[in-house]
Amino acid sequence: MQAFEPDYNNIVQAAKNTEPERIPLYDHNVDRPFLSKVTGLDMDSLFESDDTNDLREFFRLFCGFFKDHGYDTVSFEICIGPHMPGSGSLGGHKPGIIQNRKDFENYPWETIEDNYFNHAKRYFELLREQMPEGMKAIGGPGNGVFECVQDVTGYQNLCLIGFDDPQLYAELFEKVGQTNYRIWKRFLDNFGDIYSVCRFGDDLGYKSSTLLSPDDIRRLIIPQYRRIIDLIHSYDKPFLLHSCGNIFNVMPEIIKAGVDAKHSNEDAIAPFSEWISRYGSQIGNFGGVDMDVLCQCSNEEIKQYTLNILETCRGKGGIAIGSGNSIPDYVPVEGYMAMNKAVRRFRNDM
Repeated sequence: MQAFEPDYNNIVQAAKNTEPERIPLYDHNVDRPFLSKVTGLDMDSLFESDDTNDLREFFRLFCGFFKDHGYDTVSFEICIGPHMPGSGSLGGHKPGIIQNRKDFENYPWETIEDNYFNHAKRYFELLREQMPEGMKAIGGPGNGVFECVQDVTGYQNLCLIGFDDPQLYAELFEKVGQTNYRIWKRFLDNFGDIYSVCRFGDDLGYKSSTLLSPDDIRRLIIPQYRRIIDLIHSYDKPFLLHSCGNIFNVMPEIIKAGVDAKHSNEDAIAPFSEWISRYGSQIGNFGGVDMDVLCQCSNEEIKQYTLNILETCRGKGGIAIGSGNSIPDYVPVEGYMAMNKAVRRFRNDM
């Protein structure tokens, strides 16, 4: 057995679709309530405290969790959506603040960038301070273009706008794309040094199809991705897209936009092996273990399921293994540990 020493280059290689020396672990997020169950401490209170020492302690524990559990990177993002004035339609089910052309023109777009960094700066700075040797972060400004548009329009109203005012519909994606580009530029200038792979999440689909028509995604969303991805590449960093749902219809265009790796899989849509079969020659593939398996199966079943994925992935290019989505509060600690230990024993570092 080899003692584990983190090396973020493993996940960089996986994101660039090169087989790394050691297959890396990756989870999109490990939520604070889950971490509270592991640590026995109130991680939410530490994170939300106005006391810098509390927040410093949060990041010490947070980064320590990833290192102690065999990750080469720390998954961390600050989402853009909550810092868009009047947002909350996506996660909070509020009525969209932008319902029509007048709302769009009166919306304070110019305030979003400063709103974001006035909030996020202290978190990224303390993340840098507490980053363990050999590790970097993966993430950045969370929320993609589609999610940010929905956060100020609502999904249903966005679809109505697309029917009633196609020009406004297009301008919403362009305006959000421009705003997010500026945020990413400032982020990379100020905090790019602590990030090995840049990522945003933009859930484009559900179990049977995309949430918007494939043509709308190709025409309005992917060009905005391309601008941000080109920017990230100019800083010599790979880009990982997290997107839930059945998005096979638009994957060719997503890959052409420059996405280096893709995360999120659900067996009800397609097992991880199918993603590797379809796209493993073109991009890195992150994920693997279906959330239902983590939540409902026995520890032995989770172990065997994980080992089967690892065997299937052997020699298939850039792969990072973990949950098919993230580790929220409802994932049993024992189930998570069964997955995590299976990967680490396969790697022979525990």
